[in-house]
Amino acid sequence: MDIALRQNCKYALLVPTSMGLRVTPENGQPVQSSDVLHLQATSAETNVASISSYLGLPVKVLTTFVQGSPFAAFIKSNLRSRGMDFEGPDVPQGGPWGYRHQINIADSGYGSRGPRVWNDRAGEVGRTLNVKDFDLDRIFGQEGVQIVHLSGLIAALSPDTGKFCLEIARAAKKYGTLISFDLNYRASFWVGREKELHDIFSEICSVADILIGNEEDFQLCLDIQGPEAGGKDIAAKIEGFKEMITRVKASYPGARVFATTLRQVNDTNSHNWGAIMLAGDQWQVVQPREIHVLDRIGGGDGFVGGLLYAILKGWEPEKWIQFGWASGALATTFQTDYAQPADEEQVWSIWQGNARVKR
Repeated sequence: MDIALRQNCKYALLVPTSMGLRVTPENGQPVQSSDVLHLQATSAETNVASISSYLGLPVKVLTTFVQGSPFAAFIKSNLRSRGMDFEGPDVPQGGPWGYRHQINIADSGYGSRGPRVWNDRAGEVGRTLNVKDFDLDRIFGQEGVQIVHLSGLIAALSPDTGKFCLEIARAAKKYGTLISFDLNYRASFWVGREKELHDIFSEICSVADILIGNEEDFQLCLDIQGPEAGGKDIAAKIEGFKEMITRVKASYPGARVFATTLRQVNDTNSHNWGAIMLAGDQWQVVQPREIHVLDRIGGGDGFVGGLLYAILKGWEPEKWIQFGWASGALATTFQTDYAQPADEEQVWSIWQGNARVKR
């Protein structure tokens, strides 16, 4: 299957996002038992983009910052260290009860004790993302973007961000940029906004080229009938996903790639990790196999990031899902939410099951 990428673009990949902070205890310890916490800059969308930026492709981030905040300066420095360009307004804090960057409070878990995550998003500056602050004709028309990756987390964050993502999708379509959309349904974001968000998500899906999501995402965001097969059996889950995607494809015939990950948790540090993808009319399945997990957060984002990188490189679809699977597995070996691949060979060695020392 051939996906035509726009040529002569300044950026391979663009992501709109709400940047935040993650605080994590050391050595997998619980938050309530820890007095030393590690700070990192994070967002699901830049987790995705990190695969491309670390492997040398030009990436741009559209976001907002709190004006004068030391955490905003910390985040900007982090994005620069990842090789990402960024653009967006510095929003006045508005006093102690005004805006701030969201905080993700998480431990990694260990063995039989699972990870726990507490999201503190009150006053999140990313909710102010607004199309009026960005010149989309310049970004997509003059600078040029090959793929834009949109997330349902941002589309559902606020009425402003929903309109922002919709306008980005429209601009991308106008200028020939491929659109990737990870539905990322979150029930708490949708309360009281079901029709508004359903309409936004449906329009984005109608122009998207690549759709990412599990069974729940497609059912709850788009009202697509769920799979008839299911349960914990992997074979049944795969067949159920295939059944559902045929219905999604009938409703959104413009999309050419559909994908999701498959995960069984043996314990916190041992998962069976797989993936499934439909590219054109061809199914690609990576049967779950064991991976060892240092921190699971960001594994799904790593999968999407690897998939998009492989598409940007012009590889065959079989390699898209393989590189995505291995990038996700790589992400779970980092304490950051995002993978930091040294090179393509490091990712392919994970796919090949080769953990021998490289000298």
